[in-house]
Order: sequence, then structure tokens, then C-alpha cells
Amino acid sequence: MKDKIISDNITKPSMIYMDMSRFNIYDKVKRMIDIVLSLASILLLSPIFLIIAILIKLESRGPIIFKQLRAGENSEPFYIYKFRSMSVGAPNIATNDFTNLGIFVTRVGKIIRKTSIDELPQLFNILKGDMSIVGPRPVILEEGDLIKLRKIYSVDSILPGITGWAQINGRDNIDVETKVVYDHEYLTKRSFKLDIYILVMTILKVIKRTDIKE
Repeated sequence: MKDKIISDNITKPSMIYMDMSRFNIYDKVKRMIDIVLSLASILLLSPIFLIIAILIKLESRGPIIFKQLRAGENSEPFYIYKFRSMSVGAPNIATNDFTNLGIFVTRVGKIIRKTSIDELPQLFNILKGDMSIVGPRPVILEEGDLIKLRKIYSVDSILPGITGWAQINGRDNIDVETKVVYDHEYLTKRSFKLDIYILVMTILKVIKRTDIKE
């Protein structure tokens, strides 16, 4: 990506001022909610976990769970968990960088990607403290331009999420700079009201299967 100035969309770093103390209570309560909801979801969805695991194993060789290094809080790498939706040996690149994605996605993979079921193992990432339910989506380490911009605009100062503001505003169909615009907006405006809105919109988009690259 060529160097570009995106100050038309978000404030320059030198002009950013946020009273982070006002988010302290929000962040602590949000973490407790994340733990309770992720644990309850794992227990409730355990039959689905088992069924998906069996189907993946029956269709193709390789692990049931796909582990991949992603940039997390403070840009520190961590392993994200997903149900494997691609064949073993698929390139380790961002989804929207694939030109021939279809040849790598398995039959079961197509279903779990359309329904976002492949993301469910990230509930364990939440329990571990790597992620939150709502936050900027963690990206692979190869997306250096996006990681750099997120660091410049302090987006990496909060936990990444299973879903986020950028995900309901384009997901796989927006460019790097636009993602940072949405991520920064979430950073400065995050609240329980906004989180609930993002969750509701995420569910609706999953049902409608919009902005998902298959």
C-alpha cells in the first residue's frame, strides 16, 4: 500500500486526546460480561461444536481447529482459533487477498463460513483474555500496513473482537484505510449501547449473508 494521509477521515495522532479514564469502568464490566457470555455460549453450543468437528474430520485430512497468529492488544501476536474451513496448505493471506478462494475452501467450510460458525472457537480466545466479543477484528501478521495504522491511531490499545464496527460496515469489502477509520471511531465512541447495536447488526448480516467473501 502506498503511503497515504487519511487525516480527512480521522484525526492526526498529535491531535488525538481522549480521557481514557472514562472507559475504565466500561472495560472492567465488559470483561466480566465477555467471560460470562463466552462460557455460557460454549456450554450451550457444545453439541454444534461436536457436529462440526465430526464433519470436518470426515471430509478432509488435517486438524479440526485452525490456529493462526494474529495481532492482538498492543499489536502483540496471539493464536486465534477457528474451525478449519480450508484444505491443508492454503496460503496464509487475508481473505480479501485471495483471487481463487473457492479452490481452497472445503464443502463443510463453505457452510460454516457463510454462517460464521467457523468463528465460534474464538469463544475460547475470549475466555483466555486474548479477545473480546466486540472490538476491532484481529488481522494476520502479514497485514503490516493495517497493523501499523492501527498502532498509529491507538486502535490496538483495546482487545480485538469476534465482530466489530468495521465488520458491520463492509467486512471483507472495504480497504485498509476505511477499516482503520471505523476501528478508530469505535475506539473513541465505544459503549455498551454501541456494542449491543454491533451484535444485533452482526446477527442480521450473518442471516442475510452480506459482506462475506466465500
